[in-house]
Amino acid sequence: MSGIGSRLRQERERLGLSQKKFGEVGGVEANAQGRYESGDRVPKADYLSRVAAKGVDVLYILTGRRTPTSAENLSQSEEKILVSYRALYKEDQDAIRHLTHTLAELSVCSLMKRKADAREP
Repeated sequence: MSGIGSRLRQERERLGLSQKKFGEVGGVEANAQGRYESGDRVPKADYLSRVAAKGVDVLYILTGRRTPTSAENLSQSEEKILVSYRALYKEDQDAIRHLTHTLAELSVCSLMKRKADAREP
């Protein structure tokens, strides 16, 4: 259960919401949200449906696998990035994948640090 809870927390943090605000989105109190994230409780389908409507990747929460992005859902800038990426040599594509993965990890760490700093007096 800890996997679901930690992935739920990751999605909440990705959206930049507090447990209270995220719980409101899902229709539960902040303490219930905390129990979901700690693995003490299992979220129900109606909760998952409500948070999915706000952009949460429910497949990721339940399985650990991200929902694939459909080509129809790409913005124009995303399409341009993809076209450019596909024009690169394989070695350069590998470097871009490594760079974006590292940047994403740093973004999550930075967000967590800012939230921790905001809590300190």
